Amino acid sequence: MTAPEVTILIVDDDPTLLRLLGILLREEGFRVLAADSGAQALALLAVERPQLLVTDLRMEGMDGMALFDAVRRTCPMLPVIILTAHGTIPEAVAATRGGVFGFLTKPYEAKALLAEVEKALHGYVAPAAMDSDDTPIVTRSPLMQSVLEEARVVAATDASVLILGDTGSGKELLAQTIHDWSPRRDAPFIAVNCGAIPEQLLESELFGHVKGSFTGATRDHRGLFPEAEGGTIFLDEIGDMALPLQVKLLRVLQEREVRPVGAARAVPIDVRVISATHRDLDAEAAADRFREDLYYRINVVNLRLPPLAERREDIPLLAGHFLAALAAKYRKKVNGFASDATDALLCAAWPGNVRQLFNTVEKCVALATTPIVPLALVERALDRSGEDISSFDEARRAFERDYLLQLMKITDGNVTHAARIAKRNRSDFYSLLHRHQIEPALFKT
Repeated sequence: MTAPEVTILIVDDDPTLLRLLGILLREEGFRVLAADSGAQALALLAVERPQLLVTDLRMEGMDGMALFDAVRRTCPMLPVIILTAHGTIPEAVAATRGGVFGFLTKPYEAKALLAEVEKALHGYVAPAAMDSDDTPIVTRSPLMQSVLEEARVVAATDASVLILGDTGSGKELLAQTIHDWSPRRDAPFIAVNCGAIPEQLLESELFGHVKGSFTGATRDHRGLFPEAEGGTIFLDEIGDMALPLQVKLLRVLQEREVRPVGAARAVPIDVRVISATHRDLDAEAAADRFREDLYYRINVVNLRLPPLAERREDIPLLAGHFLAALAAKYRKKVNGFASDATDALLCAAWPGNVRQLFNTVEKCVALATTPIVPLALVERALDRSGEDISSFDEARRAFERDYLLQLMKITDGNVTHAARIAKRNRSDFYSLLHRHQIEPALFKT
């Protein structure tokens, strides 16, 4: 039932038990990654995409539950089995309620462990399936890959989806991708920015109107919901929608029909709704600026897009992708960025996220006079002096491990390059990597 490509990450601070567990799983045909601490496991997860995590509960430093909590934030769909010699019923109940797939007490029987492994792997959506060419989303970030894994699963259903993320992080692109992966892919995908249309016109735009229903209504207008029949409507910046219209939208979602402005009868609809906002809708609902019942209706599943600053390993990939497309658009022979120009892109703050990166690359291509974009041109395009990320010495110690992992990913494990970006000498940088059990070789491509 197993396959050689299935990868399991095992974690235990007892080297003997770690080795024996690895032997057992390899004999069953699994590819095994081994870590002797929670910190080392997180470092491996930054560059590997296992289908299962098996960890000891009681370990020095980060224990199994702390590791699970950290993994859940970045890989929420990764099943986790926890092993312990100190298992108690309350611990097992707390672990499974928290989302842990399985909880086994040591010494465990090999047959029982393998049965639990098979159950955990059954139905798991393999990350490799998410890396296909049928998405326009360019990424190598584990954070984004986790979002895409969830998006792939929810796309097969008709559940309403709420996409959260900063302005420019790619919410509409993700909504389009969910539609393209769904059974509704051959029907329309219609996007509407709820914050860009005046309140008095938005109802008519969404639901339609009949001729003569208001001044200027010189003909019937079908509306975007009916236009999206059988497909998907994407309500961007739904947090900006006025309360009176929220009531009408809630009725549409509950009754699955729309009543055009001025019409005597409602029209049944079959439309999937994906919404997005950069606002904190929990806070908006608490302040009575967003209806709580509508919030629950649109928030069946929520997907949170990380800002570009949290997936810097994607910056060179995205910049190169944009450069190639824009060079073709402007018919210019621009082939790439100088190494120090790439460093400047990596270190910029990017408050405007992917949209700002695209705009910056477009400025560079438009003004380029050489095949390689120099640092001076990138600095001019950025035009945001003083907003670069902090040097390593200024970074807060609590984020030290994430900072190092980020540098290793964006430099493909090149310690000299990473040390230069961090403004540390090479030997000091090696000491920092050792302190956090980060192996540069794991990041080499």
